[in-house]
Amino acid sequence: MDTAAAFVDRNRAFADVLAAADPDTPVPACPGWTLRQLLTHVGRGDRWAATIVATRADARVDPKTVADGKPPADHAAAVAWLAAGPGLLIDAVAADPDVPVWTFVGPRPAAWWVRRRLHEVLVHRADALLALGSAVDEDPALAADGVAEWLSLLADGKAPALDDGVSLHLHATDTDGEWTLRRDGAGVVWEPGHAKATAAVRGPAMELLLVLLRRTPLDRVDVFGDQAVAADFLDRTPF
Repeated sequence: MDTAAAFVDRNRAFADVLAAADPDTPVPACPGWTLRQLLTHVGRGDRWAATIVATRADARVDPKTVADGKPPADHAAAVAWLAAGPGLLIDAVAADPDVPVWTFVGPRPAAWWVRRRLHEVLVHRADALLALGSAVDEDPALAADGVAEWLSLLADGKAPALDDGVSLHLHATDTDGEWTLRRDGAGVVWEPGHAKATAAVRGPAMELLLVLLRRTPLDRVDVFGDQAVAADFLDRTPF
């Protein structure tokens, strides 16, 4: 997958949704936010990541200090501001994709930020569509990569989301994508592929991702085995 191209494409798709919407529309998936605030969050986040990469930051950068971190007041201009964000990050990464920079899960190659921001906009586009009462249309393979990326963040964060001896299997039904999770020390580890588990969750890849991120309820997908394990896992994941 060309991650940079996908990042630009999904950001543009997000911008297209916002361009036709009332910026004051509330976003239930992000309580207290409007579409305008969602736009600002994503656009500033892209510039924040670009600043981290461009400065080779080895410590957290305050997002409030990022240049051009606020969109114009005019809605159309704000949408254009949003659409310009991916190019700033991609250009910064192109100078040295492998240089280690700060991330919230420890130092990572600069290119790490492109995939992270891709899936940030992928999910927030879904937030906007849900707020507008629209269907969430997404490429299943890209959504499956979103699940894998989220699992990597979960494992890096060492969240104790499963008990000892308990396992959880995730299965995307519309593309190649299966993952099995289990407790390991203080956190969770995962591996791709099919395996028996205490509980299994099956559904289209984007629906799986939205359930994992608590955008939609667990009953939107199929759960087999010990359903309490899947529900408890969602209650214990930090994001």
